[in-house]
Amino acid sequence: MAKLKFRPLHDRVVVKRIDAEEKTKGGIIIPDTAKEKPQEGEIVAVGPGGRDENGKLIPIDIKAGDRVLFGKWSGTEVKIDGEELLIMKESDIMGVVA
Repeated sequence: MAKLKFRPLHDRVVVKRIDAEEKTKGGIIIPDTAKEKPQEGEIVAVGPGGRDENGKLIPIDIKAGDRVLFGKWSGTEVKIDGEELLIMKESDIMGVVA
């Protein structure tokens, strides 16, 4: 992926959704209108981290390139360089897919 011209602040990350399968296991094709938004994505950019009560920087545990799972309604949808992306807090991410 090309270098993103956007850097998230604090404990925010930029995620690119990974599209879900267009067919079911039984071979039925799912039309676009019936698809749900994917809840899996790839981390594109990561902020420096949040700060604790004393002002000490707490780094983010994930890095660019990680595949993650997040909530269905998590984040804010934005369009950067013609690409549909999500900006969300690190706490909205449920886990990293190995």
